[in-house]
Amino acid sequence: MVSLVNFKETLIEDLKDPHYARTYLSIALETYEKDKDSVSFLTALRDVAEARGGMTQLSRKTNLNRENLYKVLSSKGNPRFSTIETLLHGLGFRLDIQPIGQIA
Repeated sequence: MVSLVNFKETLIEDLKDPHYARTYLSIALETYEKDKDSVSFLTALRDVAEARGGMTQLSRKTNLNRENLYKVLSSKGNPRFSTIETLLHGLGFRLDIQPIGQIA
């Protein structure tokens, strides 16, 4: 159990770096794209939120209810697109469109 706690602490510390957090969220979004299971992406958002001051601070930045943030970002959460966009903006990120293959 100790190594799991150390991993989580290390992850949260690493996620304070915006470049690391961006990569982490991008990988989680790519995982969602492949398996259509949003849990990984919602977990990644929770982790980044924790690294950036927690749900209380995210709630203040986004004007979203803190209790609802916990529900939205839970494994059973099913947030609207607009909520995801608001959360990403509150964390200092935005969605970006990338080509899958070459565009003619």
